[in-house]
Amino acid sequence: MAKRQTALPIDFPILFLTLTLLAFGLIMVLSAGAVLGFNSSQNTYFYVFQQMRWVLIGFLFAFVAIKVPYQFWRRFAGFGVLISLGLLIAVIFTDRGIATQGSARWIKVVGITVQPSEITKLALVLFYAHVLDRFPVKRGKDWLTPLGILIPVSVLVLGLVYKQPDLGTTMVIALTSSVMLLQTEIPTLWFALSGPSFGLPLFYLIYRTKDQPTHYQWDRILAWLDPWKYAANIGYQITNAEIAFGSGGLLGVGLGRSLQKYGFLPENHTDMIFAMVGEELGLVGTLFLVFLFIALYARAYYVVRECPDRFGRLLGFGLTSTLAIQTTINLGVVTGVLPVTGITLPLISYGGSSLVITLTELGLLLNLSRFRKKAPTYPETNLPDITV
Repeated sequence: MAKRQTALPIDFPILFLTLTLLAFGLIMVLSAGAVLGFNSSQNTYFYVFQQMRWVLIGFLFAFVAIKVPYQFWRRFAGFGVLISLGLLIAVIFTDRGIATQGSARWIKVVGITVQPSEITKLALVLFYAHVLDRFPVKRGKDWLTPLGILIPVSVLVLGLVYKQPDLGTTMVIALTSSVMLLQTEIPTLWFALSGPSFGLPLFYLIYRTKDQPTHYQWDRILAWLDPWKYAANIGYQITNAEIAFGSGGLLGVGLGRSLQKYGFLPENHTDMIFAMVGEELGLVGTLFLVFLFIALYARAYYVVRECPDRFGRLLGFGLTSTLAIQTTINLGVVTGVLPVTGITLPLISYGGSSLVITLTELGLLLNLSRFRKKAPTYPETNLPDITV
């Protein structure tokens, strides 16, 4: 039996950046959700109190993820995917799915409403790390076994998530799967061909929705191409996001002083919360938030390189990539660089399942940091020795 490695203290920069982003998010949810909370429940603090409840639940899951050595979780790689598939099927093909704004993305499990696609993101990363470590691709036809397992599972998962429909999460899962496969010796040409192979059919599926009840997907493409042409209807959300950024200027109108949250910008406390940052804190506030995200993900990528085994490195790379991809897509959507998709900004947007899964993923990253090859070195300070 291999000698068990002594656990090191968790990585302080990752912990500090996570808590800083979380505090930033709570402040913005308090500000952005105040008007909607008062209108819906006569309680200005409704959404921030709900968010704090999810934070506590997320902390519990993160603590377990930190405490249990990461190698333990690979035993549940296949089981996690099966559970995710079962929940996705239940959401779409049974009456247990909860539909909101034309999409059935939620389901009640033991009295708690969860979003299966969020669980699927974590489960699939764990499954990819396990399979790619179990069947390494080094030369020749080594790729046959891992791809023979991963491709059918990925196609099934992506099909079910898209069917909800949830195009944003579909993109996150597809891109995360691709970047994890890039860590193998699979020929680069395959990835060059995979873009049009998957992109063209996806575009065709979106184009077909223009004559279907889910025509909003095609409408979002039209609004993305010329939002001000459709400012009164399908371009309403993105044009009001642009107004929020324009109103904020360099330093913003002041925390809590947004005008767009008074019924003008839809989803201002969830998907579009970055526009609220731009309006209330200005360009300086948005750049500070982006800097925090870049610092967090850069530190996470740096730490996972020090994992002692390939499974840990693959798991850490996948977890960091899925968060970075989701962040990039959300920022791209809110600023008009990408078409609108219903996807949250990690640690900042209001949302239960998303926040709990994000904190669990960061807990796993902190777990990985405990088993890195060497202890971190910091300047001579009085930093606490945080050991879990």
